[in-house]
Amino acid sequence: MMLRSTILSALFLLLIIQANAQELYMPRDIKKAYHNGTRSADGKPGKNYWQNFGRYNISITVAPPKKDVTGTEQITYINNSPDTLKRLNIKLIMNIHRPGAARFSGTTEDYLAEGIQVDEFKVNGEKKNWNNKQARTTNQYVSLSKPLMPHDSVKLDVAWHYQLVTGGGREGVIDSTSFYLAYFYPRVSVYDDYVGWDRTEFVDALEFYNDFNDYTLNVTVPKNFIVWATGTLQNPNKVLQPEYAERLEKSMTSDSTIHIATPEDLAGKKITAQDEMNTWTWKANYITDVALGISDHYDWDAASVVVDKATGRRASMQAAFLDKSMDFHHSVQFGRNALSWFSNNWPGVPYPFPKMTAFQGFADMEYPMMVNDSHTGSLSFAQLVQDHEIAHTYFPFYMGINETRYGFMDEGWATTLELLIGTAEVGKEKAENLYKQFRITGWIHDPSTAEDQPIITQGTELRGGLGNNEYGKPSLSYLALKDMLGDDLFKKALHTYMGNWHGKHPIPWDYFNSMSSGSGRNLNWFFNNWFFTNGYIDLALKNVTKIGAGYKFDVQNIGGFAAPFDLVLTYSDGTTGRIHQTSAVWEKDQEHATISFKNNKSIKSAKIDGGIFMDADESNNNWTAK
Repeated sequence: MMLRSTILSALFLLLIIQANAQELYMPRDIKKAYHNGTRSADGKPGKNYWQNFGRYNISITVAPPKKDVTGTEQITYINNSPDTLKRLNIKLIMNIHRPGAARFSGTTEDYLAEGIQVDEFKVNGEKKNWNNKQARTTNQYVSLSKPLMPHDSVKLDVAWHYQLVTGGGREGVIDSTSFYLAYFYPRVSVYDDYVGWDRTEFVDALEFYNDFNDYTLNVTVPKNFIVWATGTLQNPNKVLQPEYAERLEKSMTSDSTIHIATPEDLAGKKITAQDEMNTWTWKANYITDVALGISDHYDWDAASVVVDKATGRRASMQAAFLDKSMDFHHSVQFGRNALSWFSNNWPGVPYPFPKMTAFQGFADMEYPMMVNDSHTGSLSFAQLVQDHEIAHTYFPFYMGINETRYGFMDEGWATTLELLIGTAEVGKEKAENLYKQFRITGWIHDPSTAEDQPIITQGTELRGGLGNNEYGKPSLSYLALKDMLGDDLFKKALHTYMGNWHGKHPIPWDYFNSMSSGSGRNLNWFFNNWFFTNGYIDLALKNVTKIGAGYKFDVQNIGGFAAPFDLVLTYSDGTTGRIHQTSAVWEKDQEHATISFKNNKSIKSAKIDGGIFMDADESNNNWTAK
């Protein structure tokens, strides 16, 4: 009877949460997905959820200092949707470099190039006409002679070439013989359950949205060039001389940094096989993208770390960099710390991939199993940036997030994890000061209309306010929820969300519903406040009243956000006290809160202290007894 009662209570709670889930505003295209059963009000993928999948076999050749990249690929694209597809949308990200391409902001001449030039495109062996002059955008439809039926597949063969640029960006020429290649291959764009084909143009500001695919990547480069890439190197004994293959193998079980290639080794030009050209082969399964770096003069360090204590599984941490860049000499150990900390603390999910590589470039950007970071003279800032980019492993790579529409679903989390690991690394005070300086100050002290757009606003509809809507504001919401639920319940809810959606494509409503289900609490009031309003943080301490053996504090929420805060009290005897209020204080009334506090001491003064929840106007945060 007790078990039956418990089950009925749990079902009743779930029904309440599901019934309340629709209280949040939901656009019509999102409503359609829920109506079709691809998404569920309990936060889980619906019984009819699907996503498409591809197998990519890519071969490219690049020979620095020439900037030309030539490639061929075979794609098997599987239609798991219930829809008959009469055409495919092909993403050509490198066309962002074409003159006349739509961009978020202006650029320089050294950023411009001809973009991807498709030399041949076949569908199931049938050659398709391709006009490179017309295919000038980052999207190109390809009509199919025979429609792609549900649960069927199509085979594509593509040959292409393009030229790397020297202008700043997420990829390109770093120096004359060091290149970073990303987004370098034509791919089938995401076809999903709420939009259909993702046709959003890449404008070099908003980021990416990719399917989970299997990849084999063959990279052919001249001898003495080393390749670092997403995935697991399949042929180290073929492309490396025995001594260096052994060093790489040793690093896979070493906590200490192994110097695989030093300046002396590089000068000897005997690290790689001495064939005129070497082909490095990498494999990565069920991942959203691949990227690679090449150089003939970068140091190569590596070690590893246990990321799953239950199984003893280790992940490799590698770094490729100029020897004079002292910060990168610490990258491997910084990375080992990050992989372990993220695995065991927050988010507390074992690092899901076999490797991570820090490559010295200029982008401060994340890619699956790789980060491309710039050199800095500050070791603490270098660690902060690398931590942030590695944190993206979980969002958007473990969770297949649509960053183009909903960048706050990955940047907000990476910013939050950056603060949490930073607190462990440098202490609470320093970490929070950096967080406020880099993530919050620019928003809270900018009263412009653009900065107060709701977080839920699609990135494609924002210019001003985009950065703060994706980084600081959502990060504060995640931290406010953590504070309100407490660490244990927050982690339970977060793991519910991640368990529901890893390897899939979550949207904000999946996050909202998963967190409510995982916590067993209806959090819609909180999500509505932080994500769907034009709020900001501005609290005012209106009055403090002595009542019997205590005090009553009247706090007005001028800005509207349900932010936590402390009341800092100074007593007449010179001692101080602090009363913490979580966001729950605003659940019933989001404009005004009354806080009662029993204490026999006489209060001389009081003030509101939000900590990282910085206040837009602190002039009304203080009260002094008359």
